[in-house]
Amino acid sequence: MGAGVDLTILIADDDEGHVYLVRRNLERVGITNDFLHFTNGEALLDFLYMRGDGPHREAGRPYLLLLDIRMPRVDGIEVLRTIKQDPTLKLLPVIMLTTTDSPGEIALCHELGCSSYLTKSVNYEEFVDKIHNLGLFLRIAHMPTLQEDDLRSLEV
Repeated sequence: MGAGVDLTILIADDDEGHVYLVRRNLERVGITNDFLHFTNGEALLDFLYMRGDGPHREAGRPYLLLLDIRMPRVDGIEVLRTIKQDPTLKLLPVIMLTTTDSPGEIALCHELGCSSYLTKSVNYEEFVDKIHNLGLFLRIAHMPTLQEDDLRSLEV
C-alpha cells in the first residue's frame, strides 16, 4: 500500500505556515490522505500512546510522521527517541522535516532511527520542490501498520 486511502499523515510542527505549505503541495501531487496536525511533541505522544481526551491512534492503521525538531513541550529529537524505543511504535516511518541543517543533528536523527531527513529550505521554490518530490515518493512507498492496540502510558 502506498499513500493509499488508509494512510494517515501526521505532521508535528509548530509553524502553521509550513504545515499549510506541506499539505497544499502534497495535495498538488495527488496525496489526499487524512492529515493530523500537532503543534507540539507532547500532543503527538498523547495521540500515539492514546492518552488524554484528544484523538488517539488506531491499531492496524498505517501512519507516516513528518516531524519537526524545534517544537514546544517535547522537541522532535525526544519524540523520535521515544517512538523508536517503543516495541509497537518503532515501525512508524518518521521523516524529519525541519529547518535545522546541523550535521550533528542530522546524524543523531539517523542514529535514533528516522527514515529520512529533509531540510526545509528558506527559499520558497526549493521548499515546494522538496515537498513535491516527497509526495511523489509517498505515492509509491509502502507503510507498515501499527498492530498492537496498547493502552500503555509512557512517562516523558
